[in-house]
Amino acid sequence: MPKIKTNSGAKKRFALTGTGKVKRKHAFKSHILTKKSKKQKRNLTHTGTVHSADENNVKALLGLR
Repeated sequence: MPKIKTNSGAKKRFALTGTGKVKRKHAFKSHILTKKSKKQKRNLTHTGTVHSADENNVKALLGLR
């Protein structure tokens, strides 16, 4: 059987934590920032984790399932 290729877009966007969860960045932080408040932009800076309902799909794209 051939090896499964990792999805190139997914490997640039997601990373694994030490416990096996999937980290992600928030959207809406790239442009049109003047109308967004400082608080909103600050909170979008921090990374989040992928929701448990989507975690298996993302891990499959990364070749982990």
